[in-house]
Amino acid sequence: MTRAKVKPYLISKSETGEFHVTIRTTRFNSQGYPLVSAEKLDAAFLTISKARLYLRAEHHAKATDITMA
Repeated sequence: MTRAKVKPYLISKSETGEFHVTIRTTRFNSQGYPLVSAEKLDAAFLTISKARLYLRAEHHAKATDITMA
């Protein structure tokens, strides 16, 4: 199992072509293993640029904190 911290913001594309944002939080247990919880937001975006702009405006995300799936 890896102990690397995952990026907190995940943008994924649905089968319908919309982009969805998932916010992930990572915490570590007493042995140092990561425990990741994820919350998918209800909002859907037509372009990846709009999803990134939303994350930067609403969650103050940096470009290095966002990943694609």
